[in-house]
Amino acid sequence: MAHPRDISLRQLRYFRAAAEMGQFSLAAASEHISQSAITAAVAQLEQALNVSLFERLPYGVRLTLEGHRFLERTRSILNAVQDAVSEPLSTGASISGTVRIGASYTVLGYYLPTVLMRFRRSYPDVEFDLQDMDRVSIENAVSSGALDLGLIIVSNSDPDLALNKAVLMQSKRQVWLPVDHPLMQAEKISLKDLEPLPYLMFTVDEGEASTNRYWQQCGVSPRVAFRTSSMEALRGLVANGFGVTVLSKMVFRHWSLEGRRLETRPLSDPVPDMELGLIWNEQSLVTPEARAVQQFLLHSV
Repeated sequence: MAHPRDISLRQLRYFRAAAEMGQFSLAAASEHISQSAITAAVAQLEQALNVSLFERLPYGVRLTLEGHRFLERTRSILNAVQDAVSEPLSTGASISGTVRIGASYTVLGYYLPTVLMRFRRSYPDVEFDLQDMDRVSIENAVSSGALDLGLIIVSNSDPDLALNKAVLMQSKRQVWLPVDHPLMQAEKISLKDLEPLPYLMFTVDEGEASTNRYWQQCGVSPRVAFRTSSMEALRGLVANGFGVTVLSKMVFRHWSLEGRRLETRPLSDPVPDMELGLIWNEQSLVTPEARAVQQFLLHSV
């Protein structure tokens, strides 16, 4: 039996890719390696840990309870390694002050807290003034200097926006389904397959506008059964079979509040990724603490 000390960072990276993609073939493509390398890495991890990390299903793989727990630890390890090689070697103790950051609902809920926690390991004396705002308000506040930094869904923003902009994360949009839905067994799923089904529309962060945009580009329209700004309501409705939705992997969770399970499947259509990004005004980004946060986000995330 392999010993846990024999686990490598490469195996952890391959496991994370498989967990996030839900298919070994997609994980292999994302890592630019063979599928057999993903399969071998997962098998070696399962042997070393003496647990099953995935359930093998006809359409891909699904994390077990142990797999979910190990994924969270894996993300922490890989993030810590990335921080160690990306952050400045100084502790940052000499930098203090407050950084004004505007972020949208999705960014605040599913992205920013963990990233700022990592930042504080190196810069413990920097404080954050976080403001929950919509994209246009964030762009205006960054332009005027009222905010130091903005984090928005940049795929929704104007390409000609007169601000500095950088994409921090690309998150694939996938179909969300209850575990017993007939489409879970389908080899491929297209928006055309979803068109006759009741569609659950998430309205936050310009969700309806972006959804309609890529549906129309594919020549179909969703049959909207319910609109909501509550992610938990949407997750519960999907899990209980009231409809389907297409949302990014970043906001996906396997369980509804009442303990019902849901799953994701990839789309065969060329649906654009959700892009989360950072915006700033170079002229007003003058304090060392604001510059430290900006550099951390650009180089460590």
